Amino acid sequence: MKFRTPAVRMGLLPAGIAIALTPAFASAQEAKATTDLDRIEVTGSRIRGANMETQQPILTLNREALEQQGFTSVADVLQNLTSAGSPAISRAEALASGENVGGYYIDIRNLGANRTLVLMNGKRLGATTGGYQDLSQIPMSAIERIEILKDGASAIYGSDAIAGVVNVITRKRFDGAEAQVYVGQYGEGDGDTTQYSFTLGAEGERGGVTLSAEYSKQDPVFAKDRWFSRDGGLGPNSTPDDWSPVSQNGSWSGPCGAGGATAWCTLNPNGDPTNPADYHPLTPAEYANSNQQMMLQTGIERKSLYVNGNYDLTDAITFNADILYNERNTEQQIAGYPYQSGSFETPLSADSAFNPIGSDVSFRRRLWEVPRTTDSQMKTVRFAPSLSGYFEAAGKTFDWNVGALWNRNQTTKSNRGDMSLIAARQALGESFVDGNGVARCGTAADPIDGCYAWNPLLPYGVAGAGSLADPDLQNFLFPIYTTTGTTKTTSLTADLAGSIVSLPAGELGFAIGVEHREEDGRYVPDAFAQSGEFTGLAATTTAGKYELDEVYLELNIPVLADVAFAKELTVNVAGRYSDYSNFGDTTNGKFGITWRPTDDLLVRGTYAEGFRAPSIDNLYGGIGASFEKFTDPCSVGVPGSVAGNAACTAAGVAPTYVQLGQGYVPCTSWPCQTPDQFISGSNPNLLPETSKSKTVGLVWSPRFVDGLDISLDWFNYQIKDMIISDSVDRILRDCYVLGNSARCEGIVRAADGHVSQLFYGLANLGQMETEGYDLGVKYRLPETSFGQFSIDWQTTYTAKYDEANQNAAGEDITIGSVGSPGIFRVRSNLGVNWSLGDFGVNYTARYYSGMKEGCITLDDGWCDQPNRYANGEWDPVRTTGSNTFHDLQVNWQAPWNATIAVGANNVFDHRGALQYSAPNSDFAYYGGFDIGRFIYMKYTQRF
Repeated sequence: MKFRTPAVRMGLLPAGIAIALTPAFASAQEAKATTDLDRIEVTGSRIRGANMETQQPILTLNREALEQQGFTSVADVLQNLTSAGSPAISRAEALASGENVGGYYIDIRNLGANRTLVLMNGKRLGATTGGYQDLSQIPMSAIERIEILKDGASAIYGSDAIAGVVNVITRKRFDGAEAQVYVGQYGEGDGDTTQYSFTLGAEGERGGVTLSAEYSKQDPVFAKDRWFSRDGGLGPNSTPDDWSPVSQNGSWSGPCGAGGATAWCTLNPNGDPTNPADYHPLTPAEYANSNQQMMLQTGIERKSLYVNGNYDLTDAITFNADILYNERNTEQQIAGYPYQSGSFETPLSADSAFNPIGSDVSFRRRLWEVPRTTDSQMKTVRFAPSLSGYFEAAGKTFDWNVGALWNRNQTTKSNRGDMSLIAARQALGESFVDGNGVARCGTAADPIDGCYAWNPLLPYGVAGAGSLADPDLQNFLFPIYTTTGTTKTTSLTADLAGSIVSLPAGELGFAIGVEHREEDGRYVPDAFAQSGEFTGLAATTTAGKYELDEVYLELNIPVLADVAFAKELTVNVAGRYSDYSNFGDTTNGKFGITWRPTDDLLVRGTYAEGFRAPSIDNLYGGIGASFEKFTDPCSVGVPGSVAGNAACTAAGVAPTYVQLGQGYVPCTSWPCQTPDQFISGSNPNLLPETSKSKTVGLVWSPRFVDGLDISLDWFNYQIKDMIISDSVDRILRDCYVLGNSARCEGIVRAADGHVSQLFYGLANLGQMETEGYDLGVKYRLPETSFGQFSIDWQTTYTAKYDEANQNAAGEDITIGSVGSPGIFRVRSNLGVNWSLGDFGVNYTARYYSGMKEGCITLDDGWCDQPNRYANGEWDPVRTTGSNTFHDLQVNWQAPWNATIAVGANNVFDHRGALQYSAPNSDFAYYGGFDIGRFIYMKYTQRF
């Protein structure tokens, strides 16, 4: 298949692809009399052809577009796409825990990061045991362009491509050298970011080598340094009453104060901690504002080395290899643990030197002196060799490729700040103060070597024997916990593409291929986590593997060409058969149609079946613990309360019981967070999720307006058998409201009635549907004496985001979530670029429509729709307005072959609306919003 003039106008190519490919086409034509223009492979199809990129909704970001943004990671760039969903495990979620924390992921259409397939040069990234693919392992300096396919593509790529595909394509045959320095920080003087990169390449007649090294570091930002987080969980509206009663001042339960009433008692200033008369009842003013110790935005440091080598073994055979090494370290810090002796049955012993009353004492103490920190390190080694080429047969040209992939991710997490319960029992037991004023375990006659006693009633900042500020005591109580994990992806692929026969309308193209892939993963929590002998979240080992064999076939069938009302009519069909070792087989198909009624107008549509196989963690994961928020139907005061009914009474719950929250304090709003850890786990009987996606779109490039391209695409996704956690609320409702006694078996209640233990696992219970429109307008205006302007306007409108659920009566209902926190009705980006000679200015406006959230109270100012009903149930909501963030960059092409750029993201320091539901965040703010004005400078030197 030698060069043929393609029946396609460059204006109908996505602008990024056209710009990225034009130099390559020109170079090829200069080197030889023919070109491979009609043998381009684009994301979403294995068939090579000049027209393939217009058949599906693909957005391309070329290197120039990446340079015009002030972001230093692939994830940050992609997160600002209008089709991107809420950030998965965002940097604003310092409280998040587990294997996936520390990585940076992309979620298309709000369908979940593990339902968006990420490729690097057409091959999968290595994934965690939970199926998450960390974009931070790809250095920005190595990227040539990024293609985002906003369509289901399981028939082409297999599992996980339900929402779409992100294909990061790296630089190859780079000739020369390039160095770049980037520095920036927030206007508040924090969040310092530095990035240094160097790219070196050499190209010969038959091959080339490209090397790219990059170092990047982003310092953390603390919650105490931002207006919306410094005062507590409700932002500036927080009061001490909203803070945690588990205070860093320490308190014990007993009689104290003027009246001697039983209360939580805390030490008077300069008081004697062994004298019960020197205590007073704890007041809200002495509660703990945990945000004062928390990171608002976690820190990250990356070191990357990428090498690409390729060599033409013959005129028709090329060897190519990608090698990547990456180290990523992420820092997290949250407030010291809210220790409650009742949770661990570790009272302050009557024999402790610090006991004020001579009998065992229940106490509470925030471990303020030792905040909880996590250092998450991941090392990635990737090797992807391939042989590719073409051959002639029967007058046709066929392209082939045989490749392999070995990807290994090794994770190490180091945690400190959770207390060893083994050490705590000793430190709170029998003790004495020696002659040097050191509190020791045991007795003076029989001390316990290496054991230091703790006085939990001594407030933070107060010196004395048993103070938690003592380094020796800290080392005794707070060991470093180490969790390790390894995931391996191995695949072997073979592909063949070409044309079968010449039809009147063109070549009938095909692609066929096979793949064998193995996924192997292990995640081993520290021994303390596995035994539960510490204050952290309990967890056990995840370990498992599976393998699969797949075969696919794709056909591109030209039906009509160059006839009236059909300059082109092409049908594309594809099918993939996948055979998994752990659950069986599945077959998925895809159908697409491309119709070009005129040279200026393109109509396209796709229908695709998709699937997501259960991940290693889904199937073979150990147990994990979390402090869940839920509504107890046996509590008085909650919506739909059934307090006093037979099921609640049989469970030993009093008719007057009020649900207990953190600190075992009665809840005043719901859902309310449990004071005890609940346990969740995997399910080896899970089946794959299945999906259907549909798109219909128009691409219009009017010839009478040169440089203008307009695209409009409708999308619809339906997912069934979604793998979700069986919720705490659903289990409690089934047990106590609907009377399903089988659902009560995993619920354990303490003597006071509160749910102290509960297990909830994974199941194929979920289903959802989303629908909307993508509008793209790109216009490159004619060049004038006062410069060249170009406009890029991208908008996503979400018309539907419906999730299946059940109401309090157990009836199936559909919950429409458009406008809920993180699920915006409209996201829109408007970019305007201007250039004149060596100068350029890039401006971007990022628009987010308003959101709604459940009301935390019905008071004025907190709830603007208190009487709202939805799905037949009372559902009061609070609404917020829209938000727009403005970015600006100015650049200059220096005469010494350098580029100097200065810019600011959120240049007007816009503040987003408060969100008390803390979407994708641990604070009263959306985790995807800018947290201040970020100013940066970028210097690029080419050699």
